[in-house]
Amino acid sequence: MPDAYDTIGVNYGRRRKSDPRIAALIDGALGDARTVLNVGAGAGSYEPASRSVVALEPSLEMIRQRPASAAPVVRGSVENLPFEDEAFDAAMAVNTVHHWSDKAQGFSEIRRVTRGRIVIFTSDPDYRQMWLLDYFPGLADLDAGQMPALSDYEAWLGPTQVFPVPVPHYCMDGFLYAYWRRPEAYLDPDVRAAMSSFHALGDVSAGLRRLEADLQNGRWEERYGSVLTLDANDVGYRLLVALCQV
Repeated sequence: MPDAYDTIGVNYGRRRKSDPRIAALIDGALGDARTVLNVGAGAGSYEPASRSVVALEPSLEMIRQRPASAAPVVRGSVENLPFEDEAFDAAMAVNTVHHWSDKAQGFSEIRRVTRGRIVIFTSDPDYRQMWLLDYFPGLADLDAGQMPALSDYEAWLGPTQVFPVPVPHYCMDGFLYAYWRRPEAYLDPDVRAAMSSFHALGDVSAGLRRLEADLQNGRWEERYGSVLTLDANDVGYRLLVALCQV
C-alpha cells in the first residue's frame, strides 16, 4: 500500500524505531547471513548494521524518512523484486506482510532471490487476549481480513519455525500492541497516527471515550491491572524463520 503510506507514514521515523530487544532476536534469526534483503523496509528499523543490507520500500514518504545511516534503498514492490536469482544470503520482513497485495507471489519472489533464511516478524491473527480489543473490537476483524494465519507461511515457504516474541513493557517501537502496559498512550493521536490499523478502522471516537473514562474511573486497572506487574508480555507477535527452498 505505497500510496496509503505516503499519507499515513509521515511520523513513522519518529514513532516506529527499532526496539533493541526485538532487534537482537531478528539479528540472531538471520544466522551467519552476510547479505540481507529487507522487504517493506519503511524508515529503516531493524536493519542490522553488521550485515550488508539492501532495503526495498514502495512508499516515497517512508524512503524520505530513512536516515543517512540506513541501508541503501530500492523503490519497488515485493511482488516483482528487481533483483537476480539467489542475490541475497537471507531476507527479512518486519510488520509488512499484511500489506502485500499478493502474498503468495511476494513470497515466491523472496524465495527466488534468497539463498538461505527468510525471517519474518509479524503477529498471529488468532491471538485475541489483548485488552485493546475490548475497546476497539474492529481490530480483530481487521486482522482476520488482512493478516495471514501462521499456517499459511509453511504453504508459501516450506518448514517454518515460529517463536513467540514477548514485547517489553517500554517498547521503543510504536506498533499496534506495543503500549500494552501504557494504555493512556492510545489516547494520543500522534501515537495512533503511526499505526496503520487505526487508519483502517476510521472513526474510533467511541472506543477512545470508553478507554479514557475507564482510565479515569479506575475500571481499566480493575479489569486489566495485572499486566502492570509484567516486564514483558506475549501479545501475539511472532518471529518466523524459514530456510529458502528453491
